[in-house]
Amino acid sequence: MKYLEDFSGRDPTELKIIVIDNASFHSTKDIELPENIVLLPIPPYCPELNPAEKMWQWMKDRIAMKIYDDLESLEGKIEGLIESAENQISKNHTFLEGGFG
Repeated sequence: MKYLEDFSGRDPTELKIIVIDNASFHSTKDIELPENIVLLPIPPYCPELNPAEKMWQWMKDRIAMKIYDDLESLEGKIEGLIESAENQISKNHTFLEGGFG
């Protein structure tokens, strides 16, 4: 898989851990992983262990149950949150540890 090769090649001495859930379409049969990539499957029915679920909850807490004047306002709010998240993630790993400013 081209993606895994590219990911592996970026700082090849670094160990990279990819968290995967148990969705059937995330099957990893017949895949050769580069030596510096490890797949970490999470148990079924444990969304609290999936980093993507933490991101969705963080965004939902800041968007849901609010009134927006129009679609553009909502889109602007979402874009601002994504930019904020990208800045936070690039500065530190608090998101992955469960916190997020």
